[in-house]
Amino acid sequence: MTNPTLSVPDNLLSQLESICTTTTTEDALTEAARDWWPLISWHIAQKDTPSYRPLAVCRPLNTGEVSQVLKLCNSAKVPVTPFGGRSGVCGGSLPVFGGISLDLRGMSGIVSMDNTSLLIEAKAGTFGHVLEGELRSREGLTLGHWPQSIEISTLGGWLACRSAGQYSTRYGKIEDMVRSLEVVLADGTVIRTGGHAPRSATGPDLTQLFVGSEGTLGIITQAELSVHRLAKAQESKVFAWSSFEKGLVASRQILQRGATPAVLRLYDSIESSRNFSLGYGSEIPPGSCLMIVIDEGDAEIVQATMGIVTQECHEAVGMNTSLADHWLQHRNDVSILDTLLEAGVVVDTVEIAAKWIQLPSIYSEILDKLSGLDGILVASAHQSHAYTDGACLYFTFGGQEPSPRQVSSVPLIKPSNIQWANHFYKTAWESIMDTVIQHQGAISHHHGIGLLRAPWLAKSLGNSMEVLATLKKSLDPNGILNPGKLGLSSSFGDEVDLPLPFGKIYPRS
Repeated sequence: MTNPTLSVPDNLLSQLESICTTTTTEDALTEAARDWWPLISWHIAQKDTPSYRPLAVCRPLNTGEVSQVLKLCNSAKVPVTPFGGRSGVCGGSLPVFGGISLDLRGMSGIVSMDNTSLLIEAKAGTFGHVLEGELRSREGLTLGHWPQSIEISTLGGWLACRSAGQYSTRYGKIEDMVRSLEVVLADGTVIRTGGHAPRSATGPDLTQLFVGSEGTLGIITQAELSVHRLAKAQESKVFAWSSFEKGLVASRQILQRGATPAVLRLYDSIESSRNFSLGYGSEIPPGSCLMIVIDEGDAEIVQATMGIVTQECHEAVGMNTSLADHWLQHRNDVSILDTLLEAGVVVDTVEIAAKWIQLPSIYSEILDKLSGLDGILVASAHQSHAYTDGACLYFTFGGQEPSPRQVSSVPLIKPSNIQWANHFYKTAWESIMDTVIQHQGAISHHHGIGLLRAPWLAKSLGNSMEVLATLKKSLDPNGILNPGKLGLSSSFGDEVDLPLPFGKIYPRS
């Protein structure tokens, strides 16, 4: 089926043009039709023209303009898909029913700072590295939020998908940092949530209602955030464990003793070898699972934290801290993904979260299932974010159609192996999602739901999915806000048909 790409009346376009910059150029429409979902990258590599492009892109500069755009589109029942840096990997910002794409990148910058209360107000279109750079240079502050995508992601995107940074064990995820929001509802109404005091008992926390809603309930235009003074001390340690399970136990014990090192990452043996062997191969014991621990903050707190880490890792082999430096220098390098995609390898990453008691079973079961797939080249994982009650596991899988051809000789996914690629990709994701749900884990830790995880959200939420659907209907009765996402039904169509090399991935009802 082809998505019902809705037309935009000429009079609406002229009205939108009177509100803010509105463009219908080929480049702008094509740009709005992609994010960093690997499926989209494969699609772009095939040089196909996506049929889910918007009819126009609006570029507001302030909340008032967003409000006017939504008011007009709501009256005309035209879908609106917001986007910022488009760094998502789940298709959450794709305009699958056409309409208007709302580019929020023009709404950028820090609005205010409260150095006494350590609070800032910033606009949703602010890119992460710009926000962090301004905080550090102007005020000696940090948000402490370091996602791998920091240079191509925005504050609004972080909030929309409940983003996690690489230092989350010390500073928390984005939902722990936000204090209040400015949100524009579907009919153009502007509301403010929270922000009156550090804590309150004034009904449900409406701020958290919109955090993670992926633009389906309202569009976040501004946020108040808690920040920190720059750390005065930093220390790192590296350990080699004989098994992934032993490293998980140590991670749990460190957190449950109250120590919260900024970085506590545990790599299984495959990822340890892949990420750290270059230049260090002779130093790392064969089959080891490396644990990278980095903390920053007040010197006394860092010393106490690392003391606990050392005590709980007494059974592991202490490694040279240059491995931590190596991680810091290369942590945002994802260039290998482009190389694999160009070679025709079907590759993706999947992050989930679960309680400590479930993590060993989830880890082993998922790797067993992935390892049994026809054409699998790699299946591995690391623990990337840890808490007192559980942690996030980050899986990587890659495969290629079994044949005498070598990886390096395959230019791209071609029609002869699209059917295999489609089956491989779907089966890999199904194996991971179904296993996590079986063990009552979270099917996403920080990448959100978008289109990719939508088929499993209702099963994951149970009958509370009806509450989400009711909220959607109440706040957006015409269903114009980012339709087709979060597994919510849409008035614009019952199926999302992505015209990718893999064809229709997840038909939905």
